[in-house]
Amino acid sequence: MASAQTAASPAPGAPAAAFTPMVDADPALWVVKDKDTTIYLFGTIHVLKPGLSWFDEAVKTAFDKSDTLVLELVMPDPAAMQALVMKTGFTTSGPTLTERLPEPYRSAYTDALKGLGIPPAALDRAKPWTAAINLSLIPVLKLGYDPNQGPEHVLAAAAAAEHKPVIGLETAAQQFGYFDSLAEPLQIKFLEMTVRDLPKTGSEIERMVWSWSKGDPDALGRTLNEGMVEQPEIGKILLSDRNARWATWIAERMKKPGTVFIAVGAGHLAGGQSVQMWLRKHHLKAVRVRY
Repeated sequence: MASAQTAASPAPGAPAAAFTPMVDADPALWVVKDKDTTIYLFGTIHVLKPGLSWFDEAVKTAFDKSDTLVLELVMPDPAAMQALVMKTGFTTSGPTLTERLPEPYRSAYTDALKGLGIPPAALDRAKPWTAAINLSLIPVLKLGYDPNQGPEHVLAAAAAAEHKPVIGLETAAQQFGYFDSLAEPLQIKFLEMTVRDLPKTGSEIERMVWSWSKGDPDALGRTLNEGMVEQPEIGKILLSDRNARWATWIAERMKKPGTVFIAVGAGHLAGGQSVQMWLRKHHLKAVRVRY
């Protein structure tokens, strides 16, 4: 969940010029290997600002050695994605979203919309989880963070240029389905937490990027997964269950020779329910690549 002070304030412990152009970043990288199979695990932040030099050193070396790039999902074309969003994330009947919110939270929600310049009607037919995702993403984009600067986009472009196969661990429909499967009270709680944390968006995203760039997965995981801890039912569906499935995918892939570069959200590679933890249940060990 978003949580921060102001976009201008530096992250705790970060020097004031931390994100001036071409600052060296060394995000965490792990490797799982046997005699004929190597799988790299790279944690990403989905949006970044220009100026961080991360696709170099060990990360670039690992990518260059890999035969295949694996992402959380391969994005469908914009028209297909929009159709999926409308089909999954919006309703055509019943009370509006504002009417479905408990009375104590309605004013905070409508104030949040006004603060972001969003007409209430724009999300009237949205399901609570759809509104929560929009309200968590829009402030980040307004601060200058860009999905096109994110590692997934950069890695996918590099793979396309080198004609490397790119596959997804999930589909967009599956990902939307995880949110949509949440009971409505949980969806509303998700939205409430998002609205509550909006004032902290700027400092939290800076803290995330700072921890990521310094290769500190524990600090990054604490920030990224805060809401999952607060609402364990949400965390189970959106985090730990998916990590367990991905670990099973990796264990199966280890049975075939080759080298694979997997890039997933960094929160999945941190904490007690991380992919690495689930890999241990398959008798596999992910080793941190030091560089």
